[in-house]
Amino acid sequence: MKSHQDGIPGAAAPFAKLIQEFNKLPGIGPKSAQRLTYYIVRLPIEEVEALSESLLGVKNNIVFCTRCQNISEKDPCAICGNPNRDAHTICIVEEPLDILALERARCFNGLYHVLHGIISPINGIGPNDLKIRELLDRMKREEITEIIIATNPTIEGEATAMYIQRLISPLEIPITRLARGLPAGGDLEYADEDTLTKAFQGRQSL
Repeated sequence: MKSHQDGIPGAAAPFAKLIQEFNKLPGIGPKSAQRLTYYIVRLPIEEVEALSESLLGVKNNIVFCTRCQNISEKDPCAICGNPNRDAHTICIVEEPLDILALERARCFNGLYHVLHGIISPINGIGPNDLKIRELLDRMKREEITEIIIATNPTIEGEATAMYIQRLISPLEIPITRLARGLPAGGDLEYADEDTLTKAFQGRQSL
């Protein structure tokens, strides 16, 4: 039987195991996983315990809003439960981080729907892996006057936008796409507030 030390000569089993766990995170390669593990080893025990409690807190106390699929401490989330929001306009985004970026920019006062990803055949992600069915079910229940598709301006984001447009078009609900103020290949979460505001103001019909 292989131990956790395989491939890491001289490493203690808990050390090697933590490297493996970090390596499972998106964007974390073997070298980064090793650096993070070394960093954790050098931390005071109080900081390690605080990190551990934060991780468990996220899993134990965070839920998905059954209306918009955003992460939240309660269901419905604070945005969906706010009576001052425009409940007739839905902005479709890829990830919860996109909502944070748009809320910081204060350029949108409607509701959101989080897909939790984009269609990416090369990564084995298809429409059924996203929260698209939940979106369609929601549109049958709610009175929607506009759908804003705010997927990122990448190849996968554009493909996802076109797929959703084809599904929604028969419902005859106006569909718009954020203007090209956003850089091609960029992510919403990294865009500045002025860029996001202009993208909303100049959104185009699909």
